[in-house]
Amino acid sequence: QVQLAESGGGLVQAGGSLRLSCVASGRTVSTYAMGWFRQAPGKEREFVAAISWSGTSKYFADSVKGRFTISRDNAKNSVYLQMNSLKPEDTAVYYCAADSEGEPDLASTWYPGYLEVWGQGTLVTVSS
Repeated sequence: QVQLAESGGGLVQAGGSLRLSCVASGRTVSTYAMGWFRQAPGKEREFVAAISWSGTSKYFADSVKGRFTISRDNAKNSVYLQMNSLKPEDTAVYYCAADSEGEPDLASTWYPGYLEVWGQGTLVTVSS
């Protein structure tokens, strides 16, 4: 059983940066696709970014393209989300997710109703 633990959230001013980390435990996730979702108050959980098991393929929501980057370190069983040029609308709880399918399939399976492995979330608040 894979457990995920996020860290790195906090309060930041608009235009600032944060780096989120997600560490997996229970088993290695080196063959898993990993990624991030977020949920703002009163809104549904939405996709942010995903990365394939090898790190070769990366995917981003249009709202974060050019500002966020995703990376992973399989030796550390970890995935990271570097968030730059943060905006107040980025305020949300950010969740790490994992899928045993090594390549994220955004069209079919990489959505909250399908994915089963989630962290507890870390709150990011961006002030204007």
